[in-house]
Amino acid sequence: MLTDNRFLPPGLTATLSGPIGTLPESPISDVAMSVFGDPDVVPLWFGEGDLVTPDFVRDAAAKGLQAGETFYTWQRGIPELRASLSTYTERLYGIKCPIDRISVTTGGMQAILLSCQMLLDPGDNVVIVSPIWPNITSATKLVRGVPKYVALDRTALGGWKLDLQRVFDAVDERTRAIFVNSPGNPTGWVMSSDEQRALLEFARKRGIWIMADEVYARLIYTKRPDGRQVAPSFLEHAGPDDPLIVLNSFSKPWAMTGWRLGWLTHPAQLGDQIAKLVQINTSGVPAFLQRGAVAAIEKGDDFVQQMVERCRAGGEQVFQRLSGLPKVTIARPEAAFYAFFSVDGVDDTMAFCKKLAKDYKVGLAPGEAFGPGGTGNIRLCFASGAERLSKGLDRIEAAIKAL
Repeated sequence: MLTDNRFLPPGLTATLSGPIGTLPESPISDVAMSVFGDPDVVPLWFGEGDLVTPDFVRDAAAKGLQAGETFYTWQRGIPELRASLSTYTERLYGIKCPIDRISVTTGGMQAILLSCQMLLDPGDNVVIVSPIWPNITSATKLVRGVPKYVALDRTALGGWKLDLQRVFDAVDERTRAIFVNSPGNPTGWVMSSDEQRALLEFARKRGIWIMADEVYARLIYTKRPDGRQVAPSFLEHAGPDDPLIVLNSFSKPWAMTGWRLGWLTHPAQLGDQIAKLVQINTSGVPAFLQRGAVAAIEKGDDFVQQMVERCRAGGEQVFQRLSGLPKVTIARPEAAFYAFFSVDGVDDTMAFCKKLAKDYKVGLAPGEAFGPGGTGNIRLCFASGAERLSKGLDRIEAAIKAL
């Protein structure tokens, strides 16, 4: 219970921080725990595939471990990794990105929390484009900030679009940042370069930050005219001193979800502040893990391309199967590795996903997990092989036909 803005856990006499008591359990975890330990469930609920991290990445980390890299290390990342990320960013986007604009974090999730710790005072708000993976909501609340949402609109064909004017209108005197995830989880929506340019210009004029989650930037299924296969980035429009923090992760393109490695691209002037926050939170990412990250950046392009093609095939497999069902509204995925679809007659997707897990042995994520705009939809992660997807789709189809 909450008392005097503090949280009192049942059975205890000493209180905890108020926000702890308001953080909900993840609806996805709620569904997963309802069938925890059942080996027959096809798991398509979490945001990862069924590939292990490639050998050359694991070997590089193991080599660092065997070399004794087990001590405290650089708070913002070992110089070799920051240099690799600098070169990678310049190559990917054709911009200048010196090493002093790069900081390594313990995963993309910590990158979000560090940014909130750095930008928000109690009562400040973040305008969040939704539906959205819930970590930004929790991180905002944890530092006693206020999340405000602007939901994407659903198109007639089942896709998604953003009304930028609604984002502008949501900003008030307590807004400190606008959070945009593109390519988006759970929708696969991709923000256009023109939209990014307009939002950045607005942020400059208002003196507020853009927090750009670009974790899925490499997982896009179309190429640019020059042949590059990467989503539009705010970095392509921003100067080095613009109010922009780009959050990224090794988890998705290189199949490294369990490594907990990410990075921030930011104005160089924030380096000292980020180092202080890393020192307080973790003291830095283990050095031997960072050796694996260097290998991923420097040797991983072929693997990333294989991952993109694997996810493209998975997305098409899911789209072909589900779009053929008359009750389903779904768009062909543009990017990321999720299908976010609705089923006529299914309003309570939490109950439906629990039924799918228990009775049909397939795990999906309920739309309620993703905030405004998510309700009434269901997320399926298609970053798996064709056999697993086919088995899951057979079970989903049976459940939908039984409605």
